[in-house]
Amino acid sequence: MRARKSLPPEYFERMFAGTPDPWGFETSPYERAKYEHSIAALGGHHYRQGFEIGCANGVLTRQLARHCDNLLAVDVSETALASARDRCSEFHGVRFALMGFPGEAPTEATFDLIVVSEVAYYWDDADLRQAARQLHGLLAPGGDLLLVHWTGETDYPQSGDDAVGALQQAMASDVLSVLHERRPEYRLDLWRRSPA
Repeated sequence: MRARKSLPPEYFERMFAGTPDPWGFETSPYERAKYEHSIAALGGHHYRQGFEIGCANGVLTRQLARHCDNLLAVDVSETALASARDRCSEFHGVRFALMGFPGEAPTEATFDLIVVSEVAYYWDDADLRQAARQLHGLLAPGGDLLLVHWTGETDYPQSGDDAVGALQQAMASDVLSVLHERRPEYRLDLWRRSPA
């Protein structure tokens, strides 16, 4: 049975307190292939300001850091963030923050890259609508929004397809899909905000 409300921060803190890599981000062939696909989808672009929502233990963060001058990576689990900080310590342009998006969001900047990987299906309908508003406000004109989500069965508030569909429906009309690709277990979507 699916959860009806967004999953609380305590759920993720318990997961990372129980094991440092609860979803196998470091060891899973699925995760490795998905991360390679995610980076390839960026088409070799280099970004001034990146924002990663739900960075977990920083495996993808480390790869994104090579494509961003500055990268803000956030998560709701302090345990996960500690691992991510250690993993990315050589990258001086990476900052980490304890933040529960979409209820909390950065206020100091807009971003020309925002990454939402394996996160949106944790949000209920109200949080998805709020996330769409927040993402639009944070995404710079001409900026890229990368979404990658598992498409199998979940007991989360949304399926991967439902979460991305709801975000797309709620997103402002100047954010357009430039890439949609499906793999056997996940979907990858790259959206771009029209230049000003």
